[in-house]
Amino acid sequence: MGKGALVRYRDDGTLEIDNNAAERALRTIALGRKNYLFFGSDAGGERATNLYTLIGTAKLNGIDPEAYLQVVIERIAEHPVNKLDALLPWNLKDQLARCQSRTVTISLASRVLL
Repeated sequence: MGKGALVRYRDDGTLEIDNNAAERALRTIALGRKNYLFFGSDAGGERATNLYTLIGTAKLNGIDPEAYLQVVIERIAEHPVNKLDALLPWNLKDQLARCQSRTVTISLASRVLL
């Protein structure tokens, strides 16, 4: 690393001193390489790519991927095909937040009742 990079880091407090966040994000891809051999076909690999993309996009938008996929799977069968963009993570973020807050409230209430 050159002096210019250190000076830039010193002058801009928003810069990270390392690239650990980027490496962690790529780790799942590197670990999954061996698993990609077991998708059975090119079509299976493409489906897995779509799934990984949805999960990654949900994470980048601060959404729990499991909750997001649950909502999408519940709705997609009856959802109009020309409005699929409504099911993208950033379009469901507010709805998922409301659902999660209700779940926490119900969970806390059930603990009180027990």
